[in-house]
Amino acid sequence: MSKTSSDAVRHVLNGPTMGTVWQATFHTAPDFDPAPLRAALQAAVDEVDKQMSTWRPDSTLMRLNRAAAGEWFAIPARLAEVLRLGLEIGRASGGLFDIGTGDAVGAWGFGPAAADPQAIRAAMTASRRPAHEVLELDGLLVRKRAAVILDLNGTAKGYGVDRLTETLHAHGIADSLAGIDGEMRATGLRTDGSPWVVAVESPDPDRRAARSVLALQDAAVATSGDYRHRVAVGERYLSHTMDPARGAPLAAPPASVTVVARTCAEADAWATALMVASPGARLDLAARNGLDALFLLRDGAAIRPLTTGALFDAEPDQDRITAP
Repeated sequence: MSKTSSDAVRHVLNGPTMGTVWQATFHTAPDFDPAPLRAALQAAVDEVDKQMSTWRPDSTLMRLNRAAAGEWFAIPARLAEVLRLGLEIGRASGGLFDIGTGDAVGAWGFGPAAADPQAIRAAMTASRRPAHEVLELDGLLVRKRAAVILDLNGTAKGYGVDRLTETLHAHGIADSLAGIDGEMRATGLRTDGSPWVVAVESPDPDRRAARSVLALQDAAVATSGDYRHRVAVGERYLSHTMDPARGAPLAAPPASVTVVARTCAEADAWATALMVASPGARLDLAARNGLDALFLLRDGAAIRPLTTGALFDAEPDQDRITAP
């Protein structure tokens, strides 16, 4: 496919997944039939949802959660890949990213059931160990050394985006922009030779508006924030992001953290880890792991940016930031 062809046809395919919508944008020759590709893209995200959803009682993940501690459990390769990534980033972040907070996520009402005060007390008083200390992976077998409820909401959407990109590549599409609910991955360039443009959302719960714009080529971006998925407790709103040490939502998180990484699953997980990190540790953790990150911090009624990494050396309020 020529990047400069004047007769290239723009395609925007989409479909339902994980309670939201996936989308893929790309250009092809006029005689390209998008129907088989759309079906393959839908199948790719359906596979992720079937294996990793906490909203489906029959998902592989939920069956693993019901398995007894000490019992080896066979899992498919894609779930093994996501579990392995989760454990790696769990170790690298010192447990700030923890896929073992499923009990707390459910207790506080961020799963299929409503918040449960008794379950909240249990989650907050439990003796907690991070998943990377209690979960053992051996190829396509997994074993829990102790009781743990796994939740992959911090990586599943990002991994779904990566699967969309892999499926596009398998169908000969080298230049594309794929996304699920704001988690995006760009490969190659647009037909005019320019990077793909992705908005960084302003952390406003009442409206959707762009704060700045990223121009991406062969990179992925994910944002975690406190302003979309939240619960009201008295006069306060609590974010869906859990503090693994407390078994409860973060008390004073950044308004949002945006991370640019090689894959969307990695960006997704690290955005969560950096949300959890303490104010004094955020920049050091990002720098030690070679991350490009944009923190939007609440300062009274204002939003203050904090950045790390070469990508964000430019002023983050400018119209465009280019990566990589």
